[in-house]
Amino acid sequence: MEKKDYYNILGVARDASAEEIKKAYRQAALRYHPDRNPGDKQAEERFKEAAQAYSVLADPDKRSVYDRFGPEGLRAEGGGFQGFDSSIFGDFEDILGNFFGFSFGDLFGAGAGRRRPAAQRGRDLALEIALTLEEAAHGTEKEIHVSRAELCPACKGTKAAPGTKTSKCPHCQGRGQVRTQQGFFVLSRTCPRCGGAGEVVASPCPECRGVGTRRQKRALTIRIPAGVADGTRLRLQGEGEAGDREDLQGDLYVVTRIRPHHFFERADQNLTCRIEIAFSQAALGIEVEIPTLEGAEVLKIPAGTQPGEVFRIKGKGLRGLDGRGKGDLFVKVDVRVPDRLSKEQKALLRQLAESRGETLDDIEKGPAQKAGNVFH
Repeated sequence: MEKKDYYNILGVARDASAEEIKKAYRQAALRYHPDRNPGDKQAEERFKEAAQAYSVLADPDKRSVYDRFGPEGLRAEGGGFQGFDSSIFGDFEDILGNFFGFSFGDLFGAGAGRRRPAAQRGRDLALEIALTLEEAAHGTEKEIHVSRAELCPACKGTKAAPGTKTSKCPHCQGRGQVRTQQGFFVLSRTCPRCGGAGEVVASPCPECRGVGTRRQKRALTIRIPAGVADGTRLRLQGEGEAGDREDLQGDLYVVTRIRPHHFFERADQNLTCRIEIAFSQAALGIEVEIPTLEGAEVLKIPAGTQPGEVFRIKGKGLRGLDGRGKGDLFVKVDVRVPDRLSKEQKALLRQLAESRGETLDDIEKGPAQKAGNVFH
């Protein structure tokens, strides 16, 4: 097996001073750091080699053993090298850790068991709420009901019976993790006794049975702002499930669902609707009262309006969610053709058609015939 020279790894002479060794290691660590070389296994290996070399050469006792006996001397009984000790890095843990967001213990497995797990934030919740188009347009208040885990009122989330306290886990000594050494590396895993909490409960709270939370149903009144659309997510901060502390409660997200309207269709801030008028009204023109979300509006239909024409009533749509501007209302006109006529009405229509030169009894040539035979 190849024997690596720690001095060559750091690029320093065998009589290098402690300051020179420290400077050389810092340069190597910055150069080969995994965050600067993502996915580069060779750089990661060199980073680990530099860390291993520094952990030996920065320690006067280990360096002395290494100079006299080499790596074998460090592994020998009493040689003083019992696994990787990340405490040797001191200032580098602050310099590199703060810059790259890592710890030497995370990389090598050393020291990971010394950290207590961070307090956990509560789970976010989500529910849907149905709204009418009018409620979405103008805004409203709604009462909702949510079932969520809340901190136990008796133990305040400690899981211990009132008047008692939790104690340090005897299995992991309060670290939340247990360590096992495999050769050069130290491996850490979550403590099976305390589940990573670092504490055990001797007398569980009778109210929550040692869980720390209780499921409760709550009624909340929420304000729906004007202009919400289908699928809008409203965030209620701190109304989700309980975390490990009162200030770590999750959030509640309310998703709006807009019911279909019997008359209007919505497209962003605009509304569309359809009205039907008689063909005589379309020919002669008429004023029609159009319902809107803010009351009726009179729309003037000009003479000669054709089926399918669209008219705009400005500013009668929905206000934007930010409160700025309003959409428009678009009215599409359908022309109703009577399907039942009396003899007198038919006679009048024939008279009208003849006065306009329109053919009724004979087959009139269609557009294709007028334009020529399309097959030749």
